[in-house]
Amino acid sequence: MGVALFCGCGHEALSGTVTILQNYFEVIRAPGETLDVFTIIDILKYIIYGLAAGFFVFGVLLLVEGFFTTGAIRDLYGEFKITACGRCLTAFLIFLAYLFFLVWLGVTAFTSLPVFMYFNVWSMCQNTSLVEGANFCLDLRQFGAVAISEERKVCTGSEKFFKMCESNELDLTFHLFVCTLAGAGAAVIAMVHFLMALAANWGYLKDASRMQKYEDIKSKEEQELHDIHSTRSKERLNAYT
Repeated sequence: MGVALFCGCGHEALSGTVTILQNYFEVIRAPGETLDVFTIIDILKYIIYGLAAGFFVFGVLLLVEGFFTTGAIRDLYGEFKITACGRCLTAFLIFLAYLFFLVWLGVTAFTSLPVFMYFNVWSMCQNTSLVEGANFCLDLRQFGAVAISEERKVCTGSEKFFKMCESNELDLTFHLFVCTLAGAGAAVIAMVHFLMALAANWGYLKDASRMQKYEDIKSKEEQELHDIHSTRSKERLNAYT
């Protein structure tokens, strides 16, 4: 759920950012393969696509892991023999979940940056009466969105500033970024939950494997004692005869 919220809201928030840059800051896409803000936004969209695909594969692996190990947990004290494939897959998923946990921590920290920037702009728009006499400007050069030689800014009191504040793009994009941050935080919590569940599952599997080995050894010893007892009984019977 958190991953879906992050991917969906993040994609739409980036699209809204492109609209704001083009309509109110008059930023145009650089020709050719120049690395500009629009290219970076496209790269971020591809990263979102990659995260969605990666977590789809991760979900399939969790389903396969459940197929191999759930029966072992259910029949922990039965005659179910634990497969090596299930144990290896559980160990691999623990490593993968820890890796995704670190990735989502970084994604959450990175997502907080646009939320902070949009919150400042949104606050200025919500308090236009307080900044009416002041001359504040939103300069994209301060955020590294454009080159130093380009002057792309919108100042309070200008027509573009009021149009941007009255438009739906700014309010919607800000709240989409907030939902994106919430989705990233939910994904972090989900990774912690997966780590706890997989670690507990690994412990149960390990104990069940030891129990199975103990049962096998005990069964062999009992069979050997039975064979010895049968042999001695036959020897005694032959001697009596």
